[in-house]
Amino acid sequence: MKKNIKITVEKVRVDGNGVIILTGPSGCGKGEIAKALCKFLSIPKIRHLSMGDILRKTVIKAKEDEKFMITLGQKYNISKDVSISDIQKNGHGVMKKAENYHNDIISFLDLANNFVSQFDWLEFCVANGLLIPDEWTERIIDALLESSPELHKGIFILDGYPRTVNAGQELLKTLNKLNIPIIKVLHLFITKEQMKVRVLSRGRIDDTQKSLESRYQFYIEKVQPCIDYLKDYLGSTMISLVDAHQPIYDESGQTNIDASINQVVISVMQVLGLPKFLMDLEPTI
Repeated sequence: MKKNIKITVEKVRVDGNGVIILTGPSGCGKGEIAKALCKFLSIPKIRHLSMGDILRKTVIKAKEDEKFMITLGQKYNISKDVSISDIQKNGHGVMKKAENYHNDIISFLDLANNFVSQFDWLEFCVANGLLIPDEWTERIIDALLESSPELHKGIFILDGYPRTVNAGQELLKTLNKLNIPIIKVLHLFITKEQMKVRVLSRGRIDDTQKSLESRYQFYIEKVQPCIDYLKDYLGSTMISLVDAHQPIYDESGQTNIDASINQVVISVMQVLGLPKFLMDLEPTI
């Protein structure tokens, strides 16, 4: 007598140690894929670190932990006691940009005098979505990773970083120092036209044709060389190119966003080496 066997997997959990790096151009869906990975693999949401998350965590941690604030100033040169206008401590570009927002910073942070520190500038940029200098980004990543022992064990996802060769070099040094292995670098790929369609549909004020051209050019000139560097350093098997444009349409011909994300997640799972039978399950993320 033939028996029908049904295998039900209620929850997948991965154990181990290391970081999964997600990279790619603006609008490729890094954040959505990272969230889906966390849910599918039972990785706590707090272990999904996007650049925005890292900046916010750094500001909060420094304001709540005086020791970390001191370390941030003394070791990483982002101090609450050093003026952002100190030409010996800050680059000309940083100073000029901060000067343009001087009155806004005073008002936003309700500062008692006209003194704006390096940390004040960081807090203002993070709260208002302004870009911070690349060298500051590298320092902040180092500071947060070194001061977060909970990330030294278990798996976490680094979303959207590194973006330059120099940042990649610094990140590798920090990970090596902390004995945090890289599990995989997932390079999510979309074309420039696909990026424009996705990003312009978000309706954000800074998502313009001009800014998107600039972002894609940055991706070509900076991010791709960073990926090439990581491939040379880590070996080609550690880098996986994943097509992030895998649309699935509903009966009306409209794109089913959830199903499309699921399809990319399945591709990601495959390159991470999950068993084939898990790929055949109906994804429910």
